Amino acid sequence: MTSTTPLSLGYDHSRQRKERWLLVLAFMFLAINYAALAIQDYALPSIGIQLLIWAGCAIGGHVLLNRFLPDRDILLFPLVMFLGGWSVLVIERLSPIFADRQIIWLLVAVGALLVTAIFRQPLYWLRQYRYTLFFGGLTLLVATIILGRNPSGFGPELWLEIPLVFDSVYFQPSEALKIILVAFLASYLGEQYPIMRRLDKRGDEPSAAFPMRILGPILLMWGLCIIMLIWQRDLGTAALFFIVFLTLLYIASTRLEIMLGGGILLGLAGILAYVVIDLVQLRIDIWLNPWPDADGRAYQIVQSLMAFSAGGIFGQGIGQGSPGYIPVVHSDFVLAAIAEEWGLLGVLAIVVVIAIIVVRAAHIGLRNQTRPFYTLLAIGISLLIGVQSLLIMMGILKLLPLTGVTLPFVSYGGSSLLVSFIMIGLLLRLSSRRA
Repeated sequence: MTSTTPLSLGYDHSRQRKERWLLVLAFMFLAINYAALAIQDYALPSIGIQLLIWAGCAIGGHVLLNRFLPDRDILLFPLVMFLGGWSVLVIERLSPIFADRQIIWLLVAVGALLVTAIFRQPLYWLRQYRYTLFFGGLTLLVATIILGRNPSGFGPELWLEIPLVFDSVYFQPSEALKIILVAFLASYLGEQYPIMRRLDKRGDEPSAAFPMRILGPILLMWGLCIIMLIWQRDLGTAALFFIVFLTLLYIASTRLEIMLGGGILLGLAGILAYVVIDLVQLRIDIWLNPWPDADGRAYQIVQSLMAFSAGGIFGQGIGQGSPGYIPVVHSDFVLAAIAEEWGLLGVLAIVVVIAIIVVRAAHIGLRNQTRPFYTLLAIGISLLIGVQSLLIMMGILKLLPLTGVTLPFVSYGGSSLLVSFIMIGLLLRLSSRRA
């Protein structure tokens, strides 16, 4: 039985105070910016309610995590609450009706984070039900192919409509499939980890190939995901899955040829997609040279680049820019709105906070090296957040073709926010001795 000494109690209280102060700083940032909106005659009652809900989530989450996970990583919860609050703030500035929905999703997401973090069942249950979860996720993808809708009325139909008493909500199954796929990969590769390590040892068979009994099932499952996502034209998520899969397989096997071969396959797949899929061709053409069609199909990316230029280093101030000219700015291009009104400093703040979350997730994984499943699960989550953030950030800056993925914790979208917070709940659990 573990004993708790006065010294360890003092250490826990000191850590908890640091988390509390981080939450206070986040609240002050949000309150100052909400006050700036209120001065400019934005809807004051809505602003006050949003700030109160955020504060309630922060206080409730802090108290419950202190009660059930006192030895958790103290940075993760304040950082995601900061990003979630900033998300609601930006969306309130851009489109208040979406902000009201986003704050409700934030409330639900924090609840899901807390349930995931303090759930008493050991996380090894994810290993026991990995095939059930995986085929459940695939079933949702198939349902989306048949019954999919798009709330905006145009574009890929990647959402399922869920009717409720007063309204309907839309859920994107590919978002849930992200965490399901990472859990499946971590479980399967963690189970095969000793065999892969033995095959990798330099000895009589320095180049021993992996038996198909090891790679066969995982390649089949992963291939089904990729095929269905391409069928749906959810190409950004397909690329994300491909990169995460390759990296986790490399980490588990330490075979460099896996990364090299995967990189070649990704390049060939991109060339084939450019020839066959008109959407890919359009996005690559716009990426290479948007200016001839700046008022047409390239309007979105051109306006995004102008927003970055207009923001400069310090930004024009909240409510003072014109990010509303960018189509779907509250979702895919929310970083452009932040760049225009908070400037380069605001963008760097977002980048640094997400980078800290990614590094902390990887650190949590490396601390659990005696348990390969936990290591691969934490690193898989780190990869999901990091790679997805890079794809959308570089797409907005025209460093890569646009992929259509969201910016984790910041873009509008209940499915993305909910799944992102569940991933943080898993990380909080993995960072604790209770994992």
